[in-house]
Amino acid sequence: MNSPLTTLAELEELYGRPADTSLVKEIDYINEDYEKLLRHATFVALATSGPEGLDCSPRGDRRGELVRIVSPRQIMMPDRRGNNRIDSLRNIVRDPRIALMFLIPGHNNALRINGRAQIHADPALLDSFAVEGQRPRSVIVIDIDAIYFQCGRAMIRSALWSPEHFVQSEDLPTAGQILAHLSDARIGGPDYDREWSSRAAKTMW
Repeated sequence: MNSPLTTLAELEELYGRPADTSLVKEIDYINEDYEKLLRHATFVALATSGPEGLDCSPRGDRRGELVRIVSPRQIMMPDRRGNNRIDSLRNIVRDPRIALMFLIPGHNNALRINGRAQIHADPALLDSFAVEGQRPRSVIVIDIDAIYFQCGRAMIRSALWSPEHFVQSEDLPTAGQILAHLSDARIGGPDYDREWSSRAAKTMW
């Protein structure tokens, strides 16, 4: 194997100049087109950085409730119930830089946002994000530095939305099996898998 590329000049010589279509799509505010994409997104990957390293966390919500558009340059995202590791939130309070990639079911273009975030826990704000009587623990307020769509090549290559390419559950380890293997059967196992669906239904929000 040859030596790795280590300079920007080497990278730029290899890849050349981006096409105008790759540059003109990036703006620093939510326009009408990007607003439509945001309002239909139901999943986002949230990337953060902190002293312990990087984190990329999956977030999902109902259509129209994943984020709230406050202004053309600001959005809010409720922190719904999860595993309480708060890796992303730990990072944000020490390094506000944030990157998000939104996915829309059945749509091949992704939407990306880079910006800076803060965490808020004002009771009135939390109340405004309540679902089925359950408030989020906090709300992530994001100021937008850049927003742009990502073309659909990755979705097409991966056949992400094609049911004929979906992986069957029986071909994958369950959460209970993974936990049992990693804990020498101290936690997890068949009981965990059997009870998870009903437990998650009660604690979804």
